[in-house]
Amino acid sequence: MYDPDTDNVVQAELAAEAAAAAEREAAVREAQRIAACADELQALRALTLEQAEPGEGDEAVRDELTRRAGWYVQADVDAWLARALAAYRGHYADPAAREAAAGLLPQPVLAHAALLSVLARLVPAAVPGQLAFAARLAAADPEATADLAALLTGATEPADPTGSPA
Repeated sequence: MYDPDTDNVVQAELAAEAAAAAEREAAVREAQRIAACADELQALRALTLEQAEPGEGDEAVRDELTRRAGWYVQADVDAWLARALAAYRGHYADPAAREAAAGLLPQPVLAHAALLSVLARLVPAAVPGQLAFAARLAAADPEATADLAALLTGATEPADPTGSPA
């Protein structure tokens, strides 16, 4: 007599279905976590975003906020992430997090962060409002902004006395 409890094929299918269900459940939990963080950031935007420290996964939260708003990118969240990345604040204090951000954040945010970083070295007394132009430059032409940041970085680094490339 046939017993599905002892049929290896049936048991393998049941195990595969259970694993797929567990993966879907984990994906739903992650999406809910990201949505909750997006809600928190959206609330902070109106109040105290600048006082918040960026945390692991905020790049995905940025993507969720962007998805919610359609094509519109949350400029203040992007600027906050760029400033945090440039200043190595929050989880960006970890070099691995900064490196990972290069693959997670869009080019305008990365270019903005690069320009802010070099400007902070060139004009240490500048206040954030004085550097607001960097976000506009990065949004208008991220490649040119990144090139400008690289040029300014090269101009501020001491020359190699041997004349050999670094």
